[in-house]
Amino acid sequence: MADILLGSRSVKSHGLKVARIHMHDWLILLLLLAIVGILNFIESFHRFVGEEMMIDLKYPFKHNTIPVWSVPIFTILLPIAIFFLYYYYRLDVYDWHHAILGILYSVLITGVITDAIKDVVGRPRPNFFWRCFPDGNGMRFRLCEERIYSPCVIFFSLDICFVCGHVQVFDEITGNVACYGDPEIIKEGYKSFPSGHTSWSFAGLTFLSWYIAGKIRAFDRRGHVAKLCIVLLPILGAALVGVSHIDDYWHHWTDVFAGALIGTTVAALCYLQFFPFPNHVDGWAPHAYFKMLAEMNGDVQSATARINSLRVRRPDATSDTTAYVGCEIDRGNPKFISQDTSPV
Repeated sequence: MADILLGSRSVKSHGLKVARIHMHDWLILLLLLAIVGILNFIESFHRFVGEEMMIDLKYPFKHNTIPVWSVPIFTILLPIAIFFLYYYYRLDVYDWHHAILGILYSVLITGVITDAIKDVVGRPRPNFFWRCFPDGNGMRFRLCEERIYSPCVIFFSLDICFVCGHVQVFDEITGNVACYGDPEIIKEGYKSFPSGHTSWSFAGLTFLSWYIAGKIRAFDRRGHVAKLCIVLLPILGAALVGVSHIDDYWHHWTDVFAGALIGTTVAALCYLQFFPFPNHVDGWAPHAYFKMLAEMNGDVQSATARINSLRVRRPDATSDTTAYVGCEIDRGNPKFISQDTSPV
């Protein structure tokens, strides 16, 4: 379909109408936001971690290369800024509104799914040992930081013990770990699967990638590979976020893979709720735009049908009749014949 601008549909002229139509969508969005907050607040399942399992969980505990506060900036705010630039160019409030609503749904639905799985699975992070034992003494006995000298007998001889007391690192019955670190840090240590940074990044940036692909017609079969490079840039950024969390030892590679799969899937589903496939001939505009065209076309067809219902038939050379609008007169026997003039 040709790209035809049928007048501006700005926030001032159509914004209130769009807001009323999608009022319930925004209310559900707030509900999703509340659910994400609740899932982050509750305690997750603590999976069994034995002494032998700790060998694979002793990676260094360091800060994230990409902090948590920066994720909403490049997954939500950056795409919304790009949506606004396109709105400024086209003055299409339907496109702007649906793009913002779609990406918010994409990120929040992904957040609910990711956090729910995190709380249920309770997989320990690769740096779980240092979260559990900040001083590195993952042993049956912990030495005092301030050495208190007390006499004791070792091998039947008097010696000086520097033992602060018995610290039960692993349960004697179950063999499960007994952490003594910061409770908040330990709580976060049980939320490795899937990667939240990765799922959020793919949810927002995949949506942006599809949006750009539709607007620049990246799949118009003209062979412009430069368009494809632009489309892949957001996805590359999301992939680098996931890789950084593997490098920081906050996630296993399977956590990142699962997060990318969740984010990409949800982003695709949310995008298709508001826009056609990017490779579609009409992929440059939202469904609402073509619905509006159909309604306008329907109004035109309805008006045309009303006009056509008042048909005027030409005189027939073999018949001694003359056609008029709404009546038929026989010259030999003048009389009015009723005719249906309702819309076809």
